[in-house]
Amino acid sequence: GKRTPSAAVKIAVDMVKEGLISREEAIMSIDPNKISKLLFKSIDENAIVRVLAKGINASPGAVSGIAIFDSDHAEELANSQEKEIILVRPQTKPEDVHGLYASSGVLTQFGGKTSHAAVVARGMGKPAVVGAQDIEIDEEAKEFKVAGTTIVEGEYITIDGTTGRVIEGKVPLIEPEIKGEFLELLEMTDEVRTMGVRANADTPIDAKKALEFGAEGIGLTRTEHMFMAQERLPVVQKMIMARTMEDRQDALAKILPMQKGDFLEIFKIMEGKPVTIRLLDPPLHEFLPELSTVLLEYQELKYDLN
Repeated sequence: GKRTPSAAVKIAVDMVKEGLISREEAIMSIDPNKISKLLFKSIDENAIVRVLAKGINASPGAVSGIAIFDSDHAEELANSQEKEIILVRPQTKPEDVHGLYASSGVLTQFGGKTSHAAVVARGMGKPAVVGAQDIEIDEEAKEFKVAGTTIVEGEYITIDGTTGRVIEGKVPLIEPEIKGEFLELLEMTDEVRTMGVRANADTPIDAKKALEFGAEGIGLTRTEHMFMAQERLPVVQKMIMARTMEDRQDALAKILPMQKGDFLEIFKIMEGKPVTIRLLDPPLHEFLPELSTVLLEYQELKYDLN
């Protein structure tokens, strides 16, 4: 039958202990693409599931949650109830960041591995399936249709960001376990590797997680990603859109304590380990709404006024 990643790791480690293979051979026998199943939640392989659609596996891990079609609503629900939320959008934009923060995973109809949803979800460590073009999202009705099935807001779906599957309903998930033979394999890898490993970490939470996974430092802290939280985003937008130097300085004065606090916390967590920081150089497309969205809102406002 199929050998699970954990079984493959156990066999490789046991064979080294028995002197049958070398550490290098054990490491090379493991498929690195399957190791992610040991780091993130995965779907129980024995579970009977109904796959609704297949998209691009943009950020690994699996999650079951209620389908929510609006970022504001996702944030409201996250603050008021304990159910996990999957944000379902045609595609995400900078103004959806608070919805991504509030959700446990994201599903989009369009986009690829470098789309906004994919990049932000990977940065947050949340499962994402993007470009699932077989689903038809109706934002007004708050539902999506696929293969003769309609999923309405509040119904459970499961996404598997490791395989790209979109599954109907809630399914059994397996929690990741970094222990036993897997830890031994990682120790073997440390003994033979010649390359150092650092992590991308943009917030104190990311830095802490990087250390837990054994990173030797932070290879890049992308300063602009510190401002994706809903309460911070408007301050950066104000700085970008400032008409005068005085207005820009006012906005920067509000940004400074946020950055200072985050940097101090990151340095404390890393305890002298190297941290590379990219100073604030905000890509406009990450912070400002798309032109098409602004034009649509303008037309709607014009219609309302008339």
